[in-house]
Amino acid sequence: MQRIVSDAAKSLYQSLHLNFSTSIPRPLLEDLAAGTLNSDSIQRISKVHDQYLEFVTLEDNLFSLAHKSCYVQLNDPSAGDKEIEELVEKIVGGLFCVLATLSVVPVIRCPRGGPAEMVASALDQRIRDHLLSKNNLFTEGGNFVSSFQRPVLCIFDRNFELPVAIQHDFRYRPLVHDVLGLKLNRLSVQGEKGGMRSYELDYADSFWVANGSLEFPEVAVEIETQLNKYKKDVDEVNKRTGGTHGAEFDGTDLIGNTKHLMNAVNSLPELTERKQVIDKHTNIATVLLGEIKERSLDSYAKKENDMLVRGGIERGDLLGVLKGKGSKMDKLRFAIIYLISSETINQSEVEAVEAALRESEVDTAAFQYVKKIKSLNVSLASANSASRSNIVDWAEKLYGQSISAVTAGVKNLLSNDRQLALARTVEALIEGRPNPETDSYLSFDPRAPKSGSGASSSHLKGPFKEAIVFMIGGGNYVEYCSLQELAQHQQPAKHIIYGTTEILTGVEFVEQLTLLGQKMGLGNVGSSSTSAQ
Repeated sequence: MQRIVSDAAKSLYQSLHLNFSTSIPRPLLEDLAAGTLNSDSIQRISKVHDQYLEFVTLEDNLFSLAHKSCYVQLNDPSAGDKEIEELVEKIVGGLFCVLATLSVVPVIRCPRGGPAEMVASALDQRIRDHLLSKNNLFTEGGNFVSSFQRPVLCIFDRNFELPVAIQHDFRYRPLVHDVLGLKLNRLSVQGEKGGMRSYELDYADSFWVANGSLEFPEVAVEIETQLNKYKKDVDEVNKRTGGTHGAEFDGTDLIGNTKHLMNAVNSLPELTERKQVIDKHTNIATVLLGEIKERSLDSYAKKENDMLVRGGIERGDLLGVLKGKGSKMDKLRFAIIYLISSETINQSEVEAVEAALRESEVDTAAFQYVKKIKSLNVSLASANSASRSNIVDWAEKLYGQSISAVTAGVKNLLSNDRQLALARTVEALIEGRPNPETDSYLSFDPRAPKSGSGASSSHLKGPFKEAIVFMIGGGNYVEYCSLQELAQHQQPAKHIIYGTTEILTGVEFVEQLTLLGQKMGLGNVGSSSTSAQ
């Protein structure tokens, strides 16, 4: 603001049109007004705009608020009410910007309790307050497919389904993100001839868009198919222009050959572009394959999925994985999935797992943290009602709001077709039919009068054509792929946007769990860091 005032005072510009990416607080605007008045340059300020851009768009249907370490902040036992409220306020600000950009007032749904309800309730209030102003941002339905119908905004907290943030996945998009560290749609990998190659992976890359949610082996086949098709098309061009494979040009059919040459010249840019895309994904797939073989990532993905579906694993299998291939972090993630997927905690088995982790010099703080939550959950179930409320008070203070979430999230986790609990719940909320899993969910409608309970008793329960799904505490490409598949399989196809406080790899999320474990004095302190790959 000081720089703008000084530029205006020096008459550097005839007029200034100021666009702020974030919403500017009133005191700063007053500073601007006072400064330009004092220097007699206020007439140079033509317009001041808030652009409401406090989010990062990664794809048409994917956004992130880029808020670091949200999960730790929300679940930190030492976090005070003020810090939690400030974080909720930041999240609400980001979501408000997304809705202002889409120009829609959604119907908001969320589970009761925890960060999801706090954000939903505060967002509802923020939109209500904004709708009272005369020229508000919500001229309904700007950019959504059907302007006459409002979308549903489903808000969840990461504890709703913890394993998805930790498990290994064998689909292309999640693999590239998790193993090669895709950040803001950019990727650096080792080139075939040495040196690092940098790639953009976004909507401009048709192969990435079309094949991102396929399993890795299918992607490898698709690369091969595209390469063969490309070679065939190049041969075709050569034949037509009398190149390497065709007859030599003898000058007799001048018109016909000129036409062929023109076609060939016109098809060159498209062929070159196709070759670049094929080379790019061949290189990425080669590097991925190296990591998969070295770390047995296919085996991790399969066994973790089996554990989550069946609720357990043979002891020999379990210890075999922990003593086999894979980085320290792979083993830690596998051990945590074992812990979450087990209905009951088998003490001797858990001790064997801890011993195997220590043998590989893994910091077990994250494992201990999840174990603590699980055992607390078991003691909650067995406590009598008198002492139960005390445990709940203590537990809520210690672990944020969502105590039963870790095991509750597992029971509704995966049916055999691998549909995530998140996708199933979102499907139920979009359809709006009575459903035991979502009947207790709160509804907020910022356009409806408020009911006494604070939540508005909206008559708008669906079905909806569009949904925005928001995950507090870190999201990932596994959930994104799962929701895009759900959208495509609906009849007719739906439009689902997925957003999160930050996009995390399994490693980054487990590092946050490790931090929480350390804050509670858990884990084998002094061992080498888990972040070692």
